[in-house]
Amino acid sequence: MTVTEPAPVHAPVPPLAARTRSIGGSPVRDILAVTARPEVINFAGGLPAPELFDAEGIAAAYAAVLAEAPERALQYSTTEGEPALRTALAERASARGLPTTADDILVTTGSQQALSLLATALLEPGDTVLVESPCYLAALQAFGLAGARVLPVPGDADGVDPQALEVLVVRERPKLFYTVPTFQNPTGRTMPAGRRAAVAAVAARRGLWIIEDDPYGELRFEGGRVPWIAAHEEAGDRVVLLGSFSKVMAPGLRLGWLRAPGELRRACTVAKQAADLHTPTVNQLAAARYLADRDLDAHVARVAAVYRDRRDAMLAGLADALPEGSTWDRPEGGMFLWARLPESYDTTALLPRVVRQEVAYVPGAPFYAGEPDRATLRLCFVTQTPEEIGEGLRRLGEGLRA
Repeated sequence: MTVTEPAPVHAPVPPLAARTRSIGGSPVRDILAVTARPEVINFAGGLPAPELFDAEGIAAAYAAVLAEAPERALQYSTTEGEPALRTALAERASARGLPTTADDILVTTGSQQALSLLATALLEPGDTVLVESPCYLAALQAFGLAGARVLPVPGDADGVDPQALEVLVVRERPKLFYTVPTFQNPTGRTMPAGRRAAVAAVAARRGLWIIEDDPYGELRFEGGRVPWIAAHEEAGDRVVLLGSFSKVMAPGLRLGWLRAPGELRRACTVAKQAADLHTPTVNQLAAARYLADRDLDAHVARVAAVYRDRRDAMLAGLADALPEGSTWDRPEGGMFLWARLPESYDTTALLPRVVRQEVAYVPGAPFYAGEPDRATLRLCFVTQTPEEIGEGLRRLGEGLRA
């Protein structure tokens, strides 16, 4: 008699965490994947212009640290970051009006990691976070993955309305408010000094953490520098300032940092130990060497001059490209321009038609924590030449009229 063995039973694996199922991927990354063909003029990315990287200077910095101290450059480092880099970052912040020591700084693997660490250190599932409207997309992802309830703060062309912020703080009892006050992503707008002071006063009066993200602030084309919210003394014990080399040196270095009050900074350090132990030592030492041997400010000034010409080219062509009744901002720096088409337009629905013209943008809808304005779109003006921008806007106009 033949005995048939029962078929093996394969029980299903446990499900993914609910937060990973509820938070989608980045629409910007999805668009870039679809439009990666070289013939597409891509206004969708948030990438700095690669031809402007100081590749020679960065290569020299790496060569120097690997030649002089390979045993250190290739070894594990402290979680807080290499002392030489933290000291250089503290000196740059102090020179810009924010007294800072190396001990105030935690080096992170890009400022995006800083956001993730802060979400881990500050947020419990169900906590409320206030954000700008519209808001940097990856911040919405970070807070969503932490299980936070994310609410938008009303504002205007100058950023959030401090009175509306205070009303929401009193009513919703949030843990933190997140802002990119200088050349904001996605709108390119800059919060004026008086409004920054008012936001700092709300945080001090009502008990609120502020995360001030500043990846674009050095890319100024015109106007005067506006002091950080973190520089306001009344809110100094509750503002976390984030910085990055991604837009001013090179994003491939994956070097960012946060400046935070001691207890919060130590909590972020513990979270970073669990995440990646430390940011790569060789990258930190190379950045510190670059700052010592080269003039980063002069390099940034050269980059900003090129970006200004590209912004001007985009501003010059928008009236012919966009439908009558469209509006847009004039950013004083940064990488992005925000436009709004007439009410009847849905930029998400229109994107496939526009991509067929071999040009791309990012629809505005994903940048909203609340009800989106579907007639909006973001254009990045830094990765194409003025001539390419002109051609891209011509294609955009054809796609919108098709």
